Amino acid sequence: MTATRFWNRRRREAGLGYLMIVPSLAIFSVFVFYPFFKNFYLGFYRTPPFPGLPQRFVGFDQYREILTSSYFTNSMRVTITFAILTVPTGIVLGLLLAVLANQQLRGIGWYRTIFSSTVATSVAVASVIFGTLLNPQVGLLPWLGITTNPSILDNPRWALLAVAVTTIWQNLGLSFIVMSSGLQAIPDEIMEASEVDGAGPFRQFFRVTLPLLSPTVFFAVVVGSIVAFQSFGQIDLLTQGGPIQKTNVLTYAIYQALRGEQNEGKAAVLAVALFLVTLVLTVAQMRILERRVHYGD
Repeated sequence: MTATRFWNRRRREAGLGYLMIVPSLAIFSVFVFYPFFKNFYLGFYRTPPFPGLPQRFVGFDQYREILTSSYFTNSMRVTITFAILTVPTGIVLGLLLAVLANQQLRGIGWYRTIFSSTVATSVAVASVIFGTLLNPQVGLLPWLGITTNPSILDNPRWALLAVAVTTIWQNLGLSFIVMSSGLQAIPDEIMEASEVDGAGPFRQFFRVTLPLLSPTVFFAVVVGSIVAFQSFGQIDLLTQGGPIQKTNVLTYAIYQALRGEQNEGKAAVLAVALFLVTLVLTVAQMRILERRVHYGD
């Protein structure tokens, strides 16, 4: 009788648990699962070159053509380069500013406010600011006596770097806040004990602070990589994917396929590819980087 009551209670608890996750499953189904499978389905149909004509089922041929094309390869290369330029640099700068702001110095509160101010800056505002600064006629460069022809944003060599700098600056406030939160969570007793043991500032940072901060850094790397692969606004406002597709990241390639070419099938294939690449990258980071994370247990 006791065993029967036990299992009945377990079944009721399990049923309540499943009931609690139904809303989350419904939201994921509507906003994640359905769009993904819908895009996957649309990728089987080739959009006709002229409007009004019916779409033609081609199966996996369209996936094979697009994913092996130089257009997709270039977009992937640009996207990965953009992520490499923005994610590590943003995290390192945010960490350095957080360490500086964590010092007990006079007026440090003002510095914390200044460092975190860009968190309130939208992508559009940051793009307009840097677009103006890099303008060859009215920007910062003419004031410094520097002439560029073509302009930096029109130069295939420097355009992606300019967009990356804009992104780093716009995300720096959030990176600073995240790193500051991680630093403030480190117990003072540990830092004081390391000082008593004779650890200098550099040794204390690399042997004590950084290992204890590794969960925060790990979080910033994973989230930052996802955000970098989804970047769109600054590309659209600053370069529109140019010059000669040097800033044509995968998200902007999807936009061009859908809005510019009116090619739903191509856009669907690129969207599925973006989802799968982001998923694989995230899982790889979770498997590889998490081994080096110290959770303090």
